[in-house]
Amino acid sequence: MAAETGPASLGELLERVSHAGRQDHSVSLRALLEAVGRRSFAPFLLVAGLVTLAPLVGDIPGVPTLMASLVLLAVGQLLAGRRSIWLPRWLLERRVSRARFRRVLAWLERPAAWIDRLLKQRLVWLTRPPAHLGVALTCLVVALAMPPMEVIPFSANGAGLALTLFGLALLADDGLLALLGYLLTGGTLAVVLASLMG
Repeated sequence: MAAETGPASLGELLERVSHAGRQDHSVSLRALLEAVGRRSFAPFLLVAGLVTLAPLVGDIPGVPTLMASLVLLAVGQLLAGRRSIWLPRWLLERRVSRARFRRVLAWLERPAAWIDRLLKQRLVWLTRPPAHLGVALTCLVVALAMPPMEVIPFSANGAGLALTLFGLALLADDGLLALLGYLLTGGTLAVVLASLMG
């Protein structure tokens, strides 16, 4: 059964996804999203951002583009006013091995408690409606830029971090993280444009 509400912290998100598809030898995107819920935009951004950032997964060719597809579909439906987010089967059935999934979770769990202690409600005018639409549109731009980032070293990491910051900002109503996400997006896109034009 899909989770009815989204996670309240990064630690809770990781706890939920650790149980995703526990009986399977590999973990599908469907299992991950069912674990975190499809009624909140923040978990989609966090899953896409963390997967792009994570070693052993984010470095696999095609993964940043796959995560960009996830974000594009989620943003489009958020802007259309849908209450839950639909994704096509071809995307939901993408899988990673259980062993690799466990290693990535172990890598993410180390900073999770520290990050959660930093989260707090502040500058909420940057995260609450209608400001959340600005976050969504910025994530749309990030997602559109992610495919060419696959050939520019480390730029996809900047995109993954920006998506993670926006996801955490919406999750915790932390406008400071949204502001950092905007700044990082601008810097990352500037690097990408310079590389493509150079």
